[in-house]
Amino acid sequence: MLNWSVTFFVIALIAALLGFGGIAGSAVGIAKILFLVFLVLFVVSLVVPKMRPPT
Repeated sequence: MLNWSVTFFVIALIAALLGFGGIAGSAVGIAKILFLVFLVLFVVSLVVPKMRPPT
């Protein structure tokens, strides 16, 4: 998921350099959403194993 976020960020940078403001804005928005989803899933994956009872 982090790879997709970085990919959309790079697309946004290239689009901004070429003058495509609308595409760059959309790509940055998608990159932000994917990065936030990645962070939430990462934190959940750190917390969930500690919540299980010991076997």
